[in-house]
Amino acid sequence: QVQLVESGGGLVQPGGSLRLSCAASGIIVSINRMGWYRQAPVKQRELVATISSGGITNYADSVKGRFTISRENGKNTVYLQMNSLKPEDTDVYYCNAGVITPSSWRVADYWGQGTQVTVSS
Repeated sequence: QVQLVESGGGLVQPGGSLRLSCAASGIIVSINRMGWYRQAPVKQRELVATISSGGITNYADSVKGRFTISRENGKNTVYLQMNSLKPEDTDVYYCNAGVITPSSWRVADYWGQGTQVTVSS
């Protein structure tokens, strides 16, 4: 089994910064794309940022220029550096990864449990 565990969420004031981490564990052959998504109550989960195994990134327009996604492949870990945070960034943030395991040798989608980010004064 593959598990994604997020950390780094919390309460921050508007304009502040926060860094989210997500570590994948389990029997893993490789991890393709990793990303961050967020979901507020009564809303659908939306893409925040993704990064490919080759380091190609894409961002939601709402976070472009403020958030930076990165990864450390040796640790199977993806990060989201969030700067200039706004109240509207308040959400539960979920880590996502496309993982190849020995049991399937095909890419499967995995999700973390979510970490709360609250931006408030």
